[in-house]
Amino acid sequence: MNDLISFKIKFYFETKFMLRLQTIREMSDSEDDDVPRLSSHALAALQEFYSEQKQQSDPGGDDKYNIGIIEENWQLSQFWYSQETALRLAKEAIAAAGDCGRIACVSAPSVYQKLRELHREDFSIYIFEYDKRFAIYGEEFIFYDYNNPLDLPEKIAAHSFDIVVADPPYLSEECLRKTSDTVKYLTQGKILLCTAQVESSLCEPSLQI
Repeated sequence: MNDLISFKIKFYFETKFMLRLQTIREMSDSEDDDVPRLSSHALAALQEFYSEQKQQSDPGGDDKYNIGIIEENWQLSQFWYSQETALRLAKEAIAAAGDCGRIACVSAPSVYQKLRELHREDFSIYIFEYDKRFAIYGEEFIFYDYNNPLDLPEKIAAHSFDIVVADPPYLSEECLRKTSDTVKYLTQGKILLCTAQVESSLCEPSLQI
């Protein structure tokens, strides 16, 4: 995983460097002109870059629920689920919540996105996230910091969700314990917890499951 992350970071910065280098060379080649110009290839690459940035900051329509529309931030320990995993978890949550159920996704944005892709109106779904880029989801976005597990807005009542899907962002006992406090506050009883095997022994005392 670390090698993959390093490769992605290296590829990203090398691509930006080559684009800038090409731009400098082309500006130098046209220094006799009154106005420096980019080649059609460099201009197309630049326009594509700006288009991607705009889409990530303000995705619209159905696209905003696509997994990956908001890029992973590894510093926040973000690693999105595959389409298959998100779909399986979403279907499990739907079955557990029942008709017109209420579902909370705690630090599990991929599941929220898949749920909204599958059911637009007939479920009440909230996404509890620290990353404010997910505020594009409007009133369904709840800012959430696991360090303050019960610091939630008044509109989020205790035991008001049929099921809570949670994926603690960090592999630590503290993170699991504090996330568990949030989960127990939100759920009426049903919990779908996604975590590493190394933490499985901590789940029973934390969530009484």
